[in-house]
Amino acid sequence: MPSPNWNAFAGVALVVLVVLIALARASQAMFVDDEAGGGDRREPAHRDGTARTAAGGRAVGRGDGGVGEAETVADETTRRPEYGPFESAADYPNVTNEVTNPATEAEFTPGTLLVNVALSQGLFGVVLVVAAVLAAIPADALGLERVTVAQLGIGVLLGVGLYAANEVGQRVADTFGIDYDDGLRELLTPDSLGGWVVLLALVLPIIAGFEELLFRSSLVGVFAAGYGISPWFLVVASSVAFATGHGAQGPAGVLVTGTLGAVLASAFVLTGSFFVVVVAHYLVNALEFVVHAHGDSSR
Repeated sequence: MPSPNWNAFAGVALVVLVVLIALARASQAMFVDDEAGGGDRREPAHRDGTARTAAGGRAVGRGDGGVGEAETVADETTRRPEYGPFESAADYPNVTNEVTNPATEAEFTPGTLLVNVALSQGLFGVVLVVAAVLAAIPADALGLERVTVAQLGIGVLLGVGLYAANEVGQRVADTFGIDYDDGLRELLTPDSLGGWVVLLALVLPIIAGFEELLFRSSLVGVFAAGYGISPWFLVVASSVAFATGHGAQGPAGVLVTGTLGAVLASAFVLTGSFFVVVVAHYLVNALEFVVHAHGDSSR
C-alpha cells in the first residue's frame, strides 16, 4: 500500500476551504454594499409574530392590519435570504443575497434551490473524496470505520441535544433583541411531499456529509494524523474556520455556528467517528426544518 501523501490532500482541503470562505465573504460583501446604497427593504417577521421595523422606520410584521402593511413597505424591491444554524452563503453559492424583483424571486423556488445545494455541495464532497483516495489517506484518519449501533445512538443523542441547545439560544437571542435570521430556511422549506423527500433524503445528508468531511475529518483528523498537531488545537482552528464560513449570519450566527462546530469537532476527537458527527449534523438541520415548518403550518 502506498504511503499517504499528506501534503497533497492537505493542499486540496485548504483550497476547498478557501473557496468556501471566499464565497461566503463575497455574498456577505454584496449585501453590505447593497445596504450602503440605501433603499428600504422588507425584514422577515419574528417567529412569534411580533413586528420588526423596516429601514424606512415603519413597523411591519404578522400583527399588522392590512395586506399592504403586512406584506410590503413603500418602494421596497429587495429581500434578503437568511440562514439557519448550519447554513451559510457558501452552501448556496449560486444564490445572491438579494432578489430584486418578483419575477426573479419566482425563479428561486424551493426545488431549484435544493438542486443547487445538492450539486454544489456534492461537487465539493467528490473533490475531497477523490483527493483522499489518490493521496492514499488512511480511513481511520478520516474517522471512517465500521458503523455500529452505539455510534448511531451517540449521533442521535448529540444531534437532538445540539438542536435543543440551538433553540434555547434562539429564545435567549429573542429575549435580548438579537436577531437570529431564518429567512433562507423558510425559502428552502418544501411545499410538496416530493420536495420534503429530496430535502431530507438527499440535500441535508449531502450538506452534513460534506461539511463534516471537510471541517472535522480533514481539518482535524487528517491534520492530526499526518502532522502530529494536537487535535484540540485543530478543534479550535476548524471551528473558527467553520464559523467564518457562516459570516453572513452576522455576529450572533457566527457565535452559534462556531460553538456548534466546536462541539462536533470535540465529538469527532473523542469518538474518532465520522458517522457520529454526520448523524448529529444531519439531525440539527432536519429538526430545524421539520419542527419550524410544523409550527408555521399550525398557526
